[in-house]
Amino acid sequence: MENKYFEQEKYDRAAKKVKRIKGFYSHLLVYIVINIAIVIINVQNLNPGESYFQWHNFTTLGFWGIGLLAHGLSVFVPDFVLGKDWEERKIKEYMDENKSNRWE
Repeated sequence: MENKYFEQEKYDRAAKKVKRIKGFYSHLLVYIVINIAIVIINVQNLNPGESYFQWHNFTTLGFWGIGLLAHGLSVFVPDFVLGKDWEERKIKEYMDENKSNRWE
């Protein structure tokens, strides 16, 4: 019975991670499509002889890029920085802490 519980728990964690990765890839796809559309619109609105390389043409790309980078780091880096089973170890630590404090 316990083994079945742990297998379900592992499956749920894996499903949650896949959902987060899928969310990041969706965000990345929308970022690419929208920014391509913005570039096309900006190029069409240029005056003759005007350069595309002006700061205001890159504000959306830059600020949204920072948000996308933060999203990517939140999805992929925690395992790298904290270790794969950090969350599980922390949960166990708090559960053990609560067990010892329960009877005091």
